[in-house]
Amino acid sequence: MNTLVMKWRRRRVSLGWPNVSRPSVLIAAVCVWIATLGNVALWRELSRLGVWHGLAGWTLVAGMVVGIGGLMALWFSVFAWRRTLKPMLVLMLLAAAGCTHFMLSYGVVMDPPMMVNVLQTDVHEATDLLNVRLLVNLVLLGVLPAVWVVCQRVSYGPWLRRLRGNLQLGAASVVLALVAVMACFQPLASTMRNHHEVRYLMTPLNVVYALGKTAFAGPARSHELLPIGVDAVAGTRFGTTRPPLLVLVLGETGRAGNFGVNGYARNTTPVLAQEDIVSFHNVWSCGTSTAVSVPCMFSRLPRKTFFDRDHEEEGLLDVLQRAGYGVLWLDNQGGCKGVCDRVPNVSTCVDGECLDGVMLAGLDDRLAALPAERRARGVVLVLHQIGSHGPAYYRRSSPDTKRFLPECTQNELQACSRDELVNAYDNSIAYTDRMLGDSIHWLQRHETAWQPALVYVADHGESLGENNLYLHGLPYAVAPDVQKRVPWITWMSPGFERSAGVDRGCLHGRVDTEVSHDHYFHSVLGLLGVHTSVYDAALDAYAPCRNG
Repeated sequence: MNTLVMKWRRRRVSLGWPNVSRPSVLIAAVCVWIATLGNVALWRELSRLGVWHGLAGWTLVAGMVVGIGGLMALWFSVFAWRRTLKPMLVLMLLAAAGCTHFMLSYGVVMDPPMMVNVLQTDVHEATDLLNVRLLVNLVLLGVLPAVWVVCQRVSYGPWLRRLRGNLQLGAASVVLALVAVMACFQPLASTMRNHHEVRYLMTPLNVVYALGKTAFAGPARSHELLPIGVDAVAGTRFGTTRPPLLVLVLGETGRAGNFGVNGYARNTTPVLAQEDIVSFHNVWSCGTSTAVSVPCMFSRLPRKTFFDRDHEEEGLLDVLQRAGYGVLWLDNQGGCKGVCDRVPNVSTCVDGECLDGVMLAGLDDRLAALPAERRARGVVLVLHQIGSHGPAYYRRSSPDTKRFLPECTQNELQACSRDELVNAYDNSIAYTDRMLGDSIHWLQRHETAWQPALVYVADHGESLGENNLYLHGLPYAVAPDVQKRVPWITWMSPGFERSAGVDRGCLHGRVDTEVSHDHYFHSVLGLLGVHTSVYDAALDAYAPCRNG
C-alpha cells in the first residue's frame, strides 16, 4: 500500500500537481475561483443593471468579490479539518456550478422558496432539466476545480495547531469581509435596496442561507398545526335530492395571457370557448412557485398575512371535510405540498410522466368509493395537474392537441427560437383546454344525480424568454407579471347555479375585477354554502353576484 501511495505522489508531481502545505492556501484558491468565475451570473446581472459604470461601479464589484471571498473563507474555516475540508470545498464548488447554470439559463434565483422547490422536486421533474449545457457548466465550473482540490496534498498538523489556524483564518476572513463591505457600502446599499434579487445571486452563499432558513423554519412550524373551521357545517342550499359535485382543477404554470378565453390572439382554448364559462381576466397568484402558491391559496389567510404567520394551520380541504363533504385529491404532479395530507389522496400516475387526462380515468369508481354519508352531502374532487410544467413543454400535450408548429422539442430553452418555445407552451394550454372540456362533459353526464360545477385556477405563471427570463420562481417583489398572472375559470351547471344563488350574467360583467389567490379559500366555501366563522364574504369572488 505504501508503495502505491508513493508511486501516486510521484505521478502527481510529474503531472505538475502543485503541493499545498496549508489548508488556508487551498481555501484561498477555492474562494478566489468561487468569488470570480463561480459568480458569473451575479456579474452578468450587475452588468445588465448598469452598475458597473464609473468608479463607484468598479468599487462595488471589487468589494463584492472580496466580500464573497471573505465570507466563503469564514465558512470554510469551520470545516478546515482533515476529514471535512475537501468534501466541503467540493460540495460548494458543485453547488456554485449548479446554481450558476440555472441562473444563467433560466434567470432564476436561489432564495428560500426556490430551495423548497429544489428539495421537493421529484425524479421526473429533475430529468426534464438535464441537458448538454448543464453538463458542460457543471464540468467547467464545478467538476474540474473539484478534481484539482481532491488532488492537492495538505498538511493539517496537530489538532491544537489546526484549531488555532482555523480561528485565525476565521478572524481574518471576518475582517476582510467587513473592510470590503465598508469600502463599497454606498453603492452596495443602493443596489441591494433597489434590486432585492441580487442578494440571492451570490453563489454559493445563497445556497447556504436558503438551506439554513429552510431547515430552521420547517420543523419549528410543522409541530403547530392549528385546527380551523371547527364550527363548519354544510349549507342547505342544494337540498338532499341532488348534492353538489364540485371539481377543483389546480392548474400548473398557467399564464393567464395565453388562454384564448382571456383574449389571447391564438385560439388555445377552443373547447372552453364552446362552454358557458366565466373567466376572470385579472387574477394574481400568491407566489411564483408551486411550493409557495399551493399552501397559500388553500389557506384562509391573505398573502401578506400568510407569510407573516408564526404557526401552521389547517386549510380549505380540512374545513370542507369537517363540514361533512366527501373530499378526494387526485395528483398528477409532485405532491400537494401538505394541503391534502389529512384527506383521501391518490397519485394517478404510477410510472413516468402522464398527461393530465389520466386523472379522469376511472373517476366514476373513485366517486362511488367515497363514504355514502359524505356523498349524500356533496363531493369535492381536486385534480392537481402537471399542466404546463417546464422546461419540457412539448411533453405536456398529446399529438392531436399540438396545434402550433414547429414547437421546441428540447429542455434547453435558449436553443429554441422564440416562436418554437411559445408554440410548445401554447400546445400545453391547448391540452389543458381539452382536459377541462372533458372534465365538464363528465360532470354534465352526472347532472341527473348531482348538481355539478368546476373551478380551474393555476398556481402561478411562467416566463418564456421575456427579458431573458425562463420558467418561474423569482422573488415575488421582482418577478414579472407573467409569473404572477393566472387564469381563473368557472363552469356551473344550471342546477348548481340556481342552488348557489350565483348570477352568471353578473359574473360576466365582473371578469375584469381584480381577484387573487386570497379569494380562493372563501370563494369555494361560498359556492358550497359552508357555514363557518373562518369564511370572509369580502374575499369571496362570487359574493357580489350571489342572490341572498
